[in-house]
Amino acid sequence: MDDEWICGRLGEDESWALGAVNPPVFENSVFTFASAEELGEAIRNEDERYVYWRGTNPTVDLAQRKLAALERGERAKCFGSGMGAISATISSLVSAGDHVLVLGAVYGPTTQFLRYLEKFGVTHTHVGDLAECDSAIRASTRLLYFESPSYMAYAVVDIAEVTGWARERGLVTVMDNTWSTPLFQKPLTMGVDLVVHSLSKYIGGHSDLVGGVVVGPSRLIRPLALTEYQLYGAAMSPHDAAKVIKGLRTLPVRMAAHQERGLAVAEFLAGHPAVRAVNHPGLPSHPGHAVALRQMSGFSSLFSLVLDTESREEVGAFLDKLRHFRIGVSWGGFESLVNAPALSTEESVRATMGIPVGLVRLSVGLEPADTLIKDLGAALEGSLT
Repeated sequence: MDDEWICGRLGEDESWALGAVNPPVFENSVFTFASAEELGEAIRNEDERYVYWRGTNPTVDLAQRKLAALERGERAKCFGSGMGAISATISSLVSAGDHVLVLGAVYGPTTQFLRYLEKFGVTHTHVGDLAECDSAIRASTRLLYFESPSYMAYAVVDIAEVTGWARERGLVTVMDNTWSTPLFQKPLTMGVDLVVHSLSKYIGGHSDLVGGVVVGPSRLIRPLALTEYQLYGAAMSPHDAAKVIKGLRTLPVRMAAHQERGLAVAEFLAGHPAVRAVNHPGLPSHPGHAVALRQMSGFSSLFSLVLDTESREEVGAFLDKLRHFRIGVSWGGFESLVNAPALSTEESVRATMGIPVGLVRLSVGLEPADTLIKDLGAALEGSLT
């Protein structure tokens, strides 16, 4: 099935929509039944039946069906935040005494959650590349977690190679695919067991919702939906699900524009004397560019540059001089955003991820590329000594 059709029309012509061009938002928290027997059967299958908002409802279910189809997965489960999806997914796969391998740099709160799990007897080890996994794996290792492109550094992981290695050793693989969206990369087709996303980013696309999703086979999604999803309480609201559905309708068009503008800005920065490096997988100079071309069909507009400085003050001055890039966290909306981990992330986390002081993250939005390039050029000239 064509991705654009999935984004725009999958499930929207069914009888329950009553011909509405925007699928109805089911606001009710409770669904009732014709008999006690029917209620009992529904509760036993609450991951698929409409019983109570905390389980699922028709609006959320439509968003889940679209996301599963886009990722070429059997099922999807939407959460009230990206971390809701990540924490529930990891928790569903490990028990006390288990060990998690983390490959490359991953989202900071994911690392914090893994540290939190240590109080329950779950340990983890960060490794820089697949070669280090051979020495870091233990008899108790159950899970390999990674992102590609990686957090902040945007290194590219050879997904098929990593999943092949993990499968030979009996490990479950979980990958965060938020950077690429399901349009530009489909990890499940390359052997990943479960894929997670923050729906707050490109999929939502308008900086007006917080949500997450996990996609994969029913054998892994169903137990997660019946336990961690229910018990953690990170349910997605039907209103946020409706925003996901609307975001998906324009996702193909927006991602094409993000790719074009992001590459234009990255190419400008790659030739600037005040910039040591530009970490964008779409640039031919990127170490993982060849692998990216093999496993991705496009590039988003989130990347980082490394300023030619070791001064946090100069990094801050660069951010302050920007006029069109707004200072803030998150990414994937219309507006262009800038953030610098050295100014906000605890030093131990930065050290674990190998993030230098001069690293600056850019989320290139949908404003004209020329305007953004002029803004960056003026800030670089005026902030670094």
